[in-house]
Amino acid sequence: MDNQRNLIIAVVLSAVLLFGFDFAMRTFYPESEEVPANMASREDAPTVRAPGTVNVEGEIAPDAQVVRDLDGELAATGRVEIDAPEIAGSINPVGARIDDIQLKTHRQTVDPDSGPIRLFAPAGTDVQQFAQFGWVGEGVAVPDAQTRWQVIEGDELTQGSPVTLGWDNGEGQQFRLTFSVDEHYMFDVRQSVTNTGDGSVALRPYAFVNRTSANASPSTWNVHSGPIAEGSGEVNFDWDYDEVSEEGPVNLAGSTSWLGFTDIYWMSALVADEAGSADGTFRSAGNGIYRADLIYDAITVPAGETISRTTRLFAGAKESAVLDLYEDQGIERFGLAIDWGWFRFIAWPMWQVLIFLFGVFGNFGVAIIALTLIIRLILFPIAQKQFHSMAQMRAVQPKMKALQERHKDDKQKLQQEMAKLYKEEKVNPLAGCLPIFIQIPIFFALYKTLLLAIEMRHEPFFGWLRDLSAPDPATILNLFGLLPFDPPGFLAIGVLAVLLGFTMWLQFKLNPAAMDPMQQQIFMIMPWVLMFVMAPFAAGLLLYWISNNILTLAQQWYLYSRNPELKAQMAKDREDKAREAERKKAEEG
Repeated sequence: MDNQRNLIIAVVLSAVLLFGFDFAMRTFYPESEEVPANMASREDAPTVRAPGTVNVEGEIAPDAQVVRDLDGELAATGRVEIDAPEIAGSINPVGARIDDIQLKTHRQTVDPDSGPIRLFAPAGTDVQQFAQFGWVGEGVAVPDAQTRWQVIEGDELTQGSPVTLGWDNGEGQQFRLTFSVDEHYMFDVRQSVTNTGDGSVALRPYAFVNRTSANASPSTWNVHSGPIAEGSGEVNFDWDYDEVSEEGPVNLAGSTSWLGFTDIYWMSALVADEAGSADGTFRSAGNGIYRADLIYDAITVPAGETISRTTRLFAGAKESAVLDLYEDQGIERFGLAIDWGWFRFIAWPMWQVLIFLFGVFGNFGVAIIALTLIIRLILFPIAQKQFHSMAQMRAVQPKMKALQERHKDDKQKLQQEMAKLYKEEKVNPLAGCLPIFIQIPIFFALYKTLLLAIEMRHEPFFGWLRDLSAPDPATILNLFGLLPFDPPGFLAIGVLAVLLGFTMWLQFKLNPAAMDPMQQQIFMIMPWVLMFVMAPFAAGLLLYWISNNILTLAQQWYLYSRNPELKAQMAKDREDKAREAERKKAEEG
């Protein structure tokens, strides 16, 4: 009985560890809402220097914040249009900024007419995010955020047609920015300086991404949103927006390979030129505005020569295959921009299988069910061993009960005798725990996969399930979608949550009845507790668990047929339990 009690405690603690912490954090410590940049008080604005200047620490000054209208900014004349296979937008000739990017292949909502995702927007708008490229130096005039660049070559940026912008400082230095874009989300920006003066000049090329945190994804204990960087052989997820604001500029150690900002599904990141060493910094400009700076070591441009650096800008969706493609092209650990977590060794292969199954069936819900079947088949030998162990344990129950009666006042002697009994009967009391502990990392890895994988965003199953990455919209409190409101939090009990609770309850009913009445109560209550806990999770995750429960039920029926002594013992236990209940009822009556 003590071993059974320990098993129940292990199951309950595992469930609390997986689900309870996240539920408690979202319930009692909700993410605070940032004030949008266009609603910030102008009196609270920080004192700024001219953009592009450098103080004694070598910091690039943040831009002054101005409240601006998005449509008005994008309607300004002179913008260079961007029309790539997966990106549309424009380049602002003032400051030579990439500040207008929409993702053609990703919609705002499941509604087909909801329009594309806007990733970049001009400075001062409530959704600002943009990239700027330039130089800093002493004793030489350099372009800044107010410089109006001239189009030197090209009139529209497409996959096969680069665009070059130029500016002459009138002192013998000519600056050029050549933009090109690939078939996905990567820009190449070649920053070159031609020195036609009499003497050498020293400059430091730089690039930065500027964004507001007002529209950022919430950063939670298991999903990072905010600053991200690669350097010193690892991907850095250590900082969030609040920490950057509180601790001041964050100077990354060592040479930075790439850095930027990540949301759950989107990312903007600068990739340094391998030809030059670059320092990375995250900083707050106030009013919820943040910068990721990439600044190269100083270069000397002799008279009559041209020096260049090529910085790459990723601005798009965190699609696993695309990130891995760029990693294969030489961007170190770019695929790890998706924070797979501790169980990456399980989550990543699982995701590859899920993608393959989606290609076969054309439906992510069906792919999840097929993946569940594959996992159950892989774990079937372990489950078979678990049932064999259960049969052995049930067979020795009478002897265990006799030992407990004989040594009820001597716990140490009882433990010794039970260990001797296990050895003589060749029974391992912990064998039944193995499937549970194997399922924990698999389930958590799948949870992370379904949470992070943009490929499943807005993917439907059948009927009312139009987005497997979102919670079940058909809940009891809104009469399964008939009433126009969404119930809050764990009260949003949907169809999938009810099916989850019911199939788990059937599982426990099919298992042999526990001898301890407290264990019986825990097993009967747990399915309905988990129904409430799991209700707010993604529909795809609930679909996996329901499928897993149904397959487990089928597996249990099969294994009972292969272990008739266990089935007979289970029936006997139920009869004994019913007789005991009748006896107690008669005594009380």
